[in-house]
Amino acid sequence: MSRIVYVNGDYVPEEEAKVSIFDRGFLMADAVYEVTSVLDGKLIDFAGHRARLGRSLTELQMDAPVTDDELLEIHRELVKRNGITDGLVYLQVTRGNPGDRDFAFPNPAVKPGLFLFTQSKPGLADAPAAKAGWKIISIPDERWGRRDIKTTQLLYPSLGKMMAKKAGVDDAWLVEDGFVTEGTSNNAYIVKGRRIITRALSHDILHGITRAAVLRMAKEAQLEVEERSFTIEEAKDADEAFVTSASAFVMPVVEIDGATLGSGKPGPIAARLREIYIEESRKVAV
Repeated sequence: MSRIVYVNGDYVPEEEAKVSIFDRGFLMADAVYEVTSVLDGKLIDFAGHRARLGRSLTELQMDAPVTDDELLEIHRELVKRNGITDGLVYLQVTRGNPGDRDFAFPNPAVKPGLFLFTQSKPGLADAPAAKAGWKIISIPDERWGRRDIKTTQLLYPSLGKMMAKKAGVDDAWLVEDGFVTEGTSNNAYIVKGRRIITRALSHDILHGITRAAVLRMAKEAQLEVEERSFTIEEAKDADEAFVTSASAFVMPVVEIDGATLGSGKPGPIAARLREIYIEESRKVAV
């Protein structure tokens, strides 16, 4: 049975889903997106993703295509129709279809496009990679300057993941002016003692929803959090490292550019934060 997807107001089989070739999301990556995890059939951190979507739309001067309540209902309906127990809901909002290609925004504004689909990922919370830890490489950060807006301009992150794959590792950390910004699709952290270090929020990195939750939980667990930039060399000397994202939750990092961190196994702080995040997120899932 094919998936049911949502396209501009309609629930349709994926084979029947169509988007105009003149949609600005297709032509110019003039679009934003969110990915919300599903555990036990419920949405994780939905309120945070909804709020960040609103911020992204505001920054790009786009209108919201539906209300917050309608958006939640669409998510829930897709989860139900596709029988998702563990997995993801992908959402994309585009500036819409002005009827022809033009660099300037359409005037008057056209109705935004709204597309959603699900991905089933059984055992999402028990990913084997979390027990082994990720190995990463560092690469130059060559993205545009507004990484805080979650746009669909993902070509360079995609190239970064391919560089990591070619190197036989799991992901890449992006480096700008000598300092780590973030991973290709995640926020980056190092651990020294009981101190967690991660880059401060700015236009340089995505304001991760999982990041916010994990840092709050870390402080509640009496861990020190220091928001500042760090280098790859500093990361290699750290006791532990990890990344966070909506789909990876808290993922330990055990190797950076060939240098083994600690014992070469996931560290206790990253492992514990993963447990806490999944446990607490399940309690408040919608």
